[in-house]
Amino acid sequence: MQVVKYVFQPHGDDRGQLVALEENKDIPFKIKRVYYMYDTGEGVTRGHHAHKHLEQILICIHGRCKIRLNNGHETKVVPLEKPYEGLYVANNMWREMFDFSPDAVLMVLASELYDESDYIRNYDDFLKFVKQQEDK
Repeated sequence: MQVVKYVFQPHGDDRGQLVALEENKDIPFKIKRVYYMYDTGEGVTRGHHAHKHLEQILICIHGRCKIRLNNGHETKVVPLEKPYEGLYVANNMWREMFDFSPDAVLMVLASELYDESDYIRNYDDFLKFVKQQEDK
């Protein structure tokens, strides 16, 4: 399983740092939705789903967390610890976000608007979806 982690170009001087992101340039898709998670309690795991079509870039803009990705065959854990790093998450990837630091803010850039029918929330259904995609 290939994990794609982007390193965005920070621009800074004695005033601080700035990272600018542009769709179809720094981000490999048109951004249709942005949301973020914060105040995630100790021991809480978020996610537990995959998507049929939606792609995402996850950026821990403050603090740190870990992302567990599973493509139906193997699992990898990717730490997000720098506000200029983004993790690409493909549509057919089970994801879980966990081990949030108390100050973590995880921002998500999404390729589609919210659509409940795009979610795969049951892991066994996800495995069936992966198999169907491979059989095509």
